[in-house]
Amino acid sequence: MFVCICKAVTEEEVHQHFDDGAGDADAVGERCGAGWGCGTCVERLNEILCSRSVGSSTAA
Repeated sequence: MFVCICKAVTEEEVHQHFDDGAGDADAVGERCGAGWGCGTCVERLNEILCSRSVGSSTAA
């Protein structure tokens, strides 16, 4: 599924950027441009980050 239509960034790509060290939506944007077009996807980027944070803290 696309997270960012402007830059054609998929959810899988976003997860990969987080895995590679991007710590927030701005860092993902620096890597692939997501969130730097119309900005509509920034909320979704933050939701993905939050879900990963919750998942990692409950897995520990």
